[in-house]
Amino acid sequence: MSLLDSSIQILDSGVNDFPRLAKVLQTTRHFELTSEPTLQAAQCSLLDEIAPEVDHLLRRVSTHLDKLERRQQSLIAKSELQEGRLGQSGSSKQQHSKGGKSMSGSIGASGVGMGAMSGEEAKLKQLRQKRERLSYAVERLTLQAQQKERQLRMSMAAQ
Repeated sequence: MSLLDSSIQILDSGVNDFPRLAKVLQTTRHFELTSEPTLQAAQCSLLDEIAPEVDHLLRRVSTHLDKLERRQQSLIAKSELQEGRLGQSGSSKQQHSKGGKSMSGSIGASGVGMGAMSGEEAKLKQLRQKRERLSYAVERLTLQAQQKERQLRMSMAAQ
């Protein structure tokens, strides 16, 4: 009996700490291990799901960039047209002021034929104005044609 009691005591001392040891030695799986084919299948399905959306967004960005580039080109052309208008109006005013002073100086110096010269001067002034209007119209049409050509090139490049 003493042998049985000593065996029970030894077993009891060894098993007494068993729940704590079971908890300490228990392994916790923090990550699920998956096989390579399962991982590749998941990657393919994710790629199939995302790729069309990415392509669509890239097309939208490309279209928007093309629109912005065309708008930039049209604004540059418009700016050049406005600069041309301002430059021509500034040069025509300078020509008028120079021409007017020389004509009035020559009329005042001669003093003869004041009525005849004023009619010729008015006609000359009208012809100069008409020439300036026509040259302005030609320049404006030239710049507009250049702008249309740029827009046409841009639209052809976009397609």
